[in-house]
Amino acid sequence: MKLTKYLLPFVLFLSFSIFAGCTSTDTEKGKTATQTNDGKMITIGWPLDVGPLNPHTYLPNQMTAQAMVYESLVEYNDDGTITPKLAESWDISKDKTSYIFHLRKDVKYSDGTAFNADNVIRNFDAILANREIHFWMGMVNHIVEVVKEDDYTIRLQLDEPYYPVLNELAFVRPFRFLGDNGFPEGDATQDSIKAPVGTGPWVLTDYKKDEYALFSRNENYWGEKPLIEHIKVKIIPDSESISLAFENEELDLIYGRGIISLDNYSYLKDSDKYKTATSEPLSTKALLFNTQSGPLAELKVRQAIQYAINKEQMVDSITHGTEKVANTLFWDAIPYANIDLAPILYDSEKAQQLLDEAGWTLEKGEKIRSKNGQPLSLDLIYIATDAIQKPMAELMQGELAKIGVQLNLEGADVMVGLQKLMDDQVDINFWRTNGPPTDPHGFANESATSNASGVYEAKLGLPNAKEIDTKIHQLLVGTDEEERVQLYTDILTMFHDQALFYPISYETNNMIYHQYMKNFTPRASEYDIPYAQMDKEQ
Repeated sequence: MKLTKYLLPFVLFLSFSIFAGCTSTDTEKGKTATQTNDGKMITIGWPLDVGPLNPHTYLPNQMTAQAMVYESLVEYNDDGTITPKLAESWDISKDKTSYIFHLRKDVKYSDGTAFNADNVIRNFDAILANREIHFWMGMVNHIVEVVKEDDYTIRLQLDEPYYPVLNELAFVRPFRFLGDNGFPEGDATQDSIKAPVGTGPWVLTDYKKDEYALFSRNENYWGEKPLIEHIKVKIIPDSESISLAFENEELDLIYGRGIISLDNYSYLKDSDKYKTATSEPLSTKALLFNTQSGPLAELKVRQAIQYAINKEQMVDSITHGTEKVANTLFWDAIPYANIDLAPILYDSEKAQQLLDEAGWTLEKGEKIRSKNGQPLSLDLIYIATDAIQKPMAELMQGELAKIGVQLNLEGADVMVGLQKLMDDQVDINFWRTNGPPTDPHGFANESATSNASGVYEAKLGLPNAKEIDTKIHQLLVGTDEEERVQLYTDILTMFHDQALFYPISYETNNMIYHQYMKNFTPRASEYDIPYAQMDKEQ
C-alpha cells in the first residue's frame, strides 16, 4: 500500500518549518495591547491555517486548535498521571477488557445541547467506521464495541487487554466529541462536519481561511472559564514575519516548537525586552539507522558513528540552548523510561578503533575507509525545510569525515525520506518520538508493526528483532504492572545496546511574550496551549 495511507502517525508531528512568504501590516501595530469591544483578546501567530476543526481527522486540522474546541473523556497531565475530564470516573474489569466510563452530567456543548451517552456513542461510531485511518492508535484495533449502559454511562469493550487505553483516549484526536448539531448527514465525519461544536473552553466565532481564526470564550463551558474573552490566531506562514509581527506588538506571544527560527528566538530573548519560558522536554530528536543492509547492518559501525559526533557541542551551537542533550531515547519523566543506561559519549579515538575492529580500514593516501573494496559511504536524508536538521546534518558530515566515513546528504520531503528508509534505499533518517501522552507505548506500536515511522523496517537487521517484537506484544496486552516495567526495561535496553537510534536532543516548547502579559507556565505538550491560564494587564 502507498505510504500516504500510513503516514498519519508521523504527520501528527510535522515541523512547522514549511513556510511561505507573508508580511504583516503596520496598521495593526499595538492593537494586541488593547481591549476589543467585547473584552480582552490575546493574539498569537501560527504558520498554518487552523483547518476545518474536525475532531475525528488529521491534517489540515491543527491540533492546537482542535484542543481548544474539543475535549476528551480523560486528561493526561504533565506528570504522566491520568485524571477525569468529560468522564468523572471509570471502572476497569478484572480482566482489563472492559472500561466503564461515568460521564459528567453538567456538560453542555457550545450550542447548548446535551453531552450524554447517546452523543458519545455517536462519536465513537463515526470514528470506528474509519478504523483504517486511525490504525496507528493501537486501541482502535482492539475495540469490539461501545455500549450505552444508561444516559450517562458507556462501556468500552476490548477483545483483549491493552494497557494504554486511557493514554490514547486523552490524545487530541480522534477520540474527542462533536455535538449532535455538528454532524453531517449520515454521521460520516471522515470527509467533513457541519460545524465545529465542542464542549471545550473556546468556540470559533470568526474565521477567514489562511488569514485568521477568532475563538471566543464558551459561555456554556462546564469547567473554569478562561480569563481572556478572545483568542485570535493570525495565520503568518513565514517565521521571519512572525518575529517581526511580535516586535511590532501585533502579536502578544509566540508559543511552540519551530514557530520561529532559533536565531530569532535567541535575538528576542537576549534583548531583555520580553518574558520567556521553556517547557519540560516533549519529544526526542534522533537519528534512525537502517540495519537491513549495508555498513549499518554492523553494530560496531553504528556505535562508531555515535562516538564520532560531538553531540553536546552540536546541540548547544545549533539550538542555542533551547534543547537539552539526549543520551537516551526518552526523557526520564516519560513513563517506564527512567532506566540506567550508559550513554555513548563523544570519543573520536574509540570511533576509529571500532571501525578498525570491524574491518573498515583507511588505506594510505585515502580519505574514506573501505572494506572488501567497498567505500564506507552512507546516505542521510533530512527534511529539506527544517531549519535545525540541515545544519545538524552538515556538522555530522564534517565530524564523520574526520574518521574516514563519507556521509552523503539529501534534503527531501518527509514522505520521500520515510519511504526510502522503508524501502531500504537510505542508511540514516532523522526521526523523533511522539511525545506525551503516546510515549512510550506509541513507540512500541511503531516498532512492532510496519507503518510510516520506519522503525519496524529499520530494525529488521537486528539479531534480536523477533525477540523485541514478542516483548512488545507482551507489554501492550499484559496486565501485570511489574512485568510491564521489566519488559520496557528489556526493550529499551536492547535498542540502546544495539545502537539502532542515535538520540540527539530533547525538544521543548519555547515561549516568548510581552511584558504586559501575566506569567503562566508552558505545558509539556506540543499541541495543548494553556490559553485558559493566560491573562494580560489592563
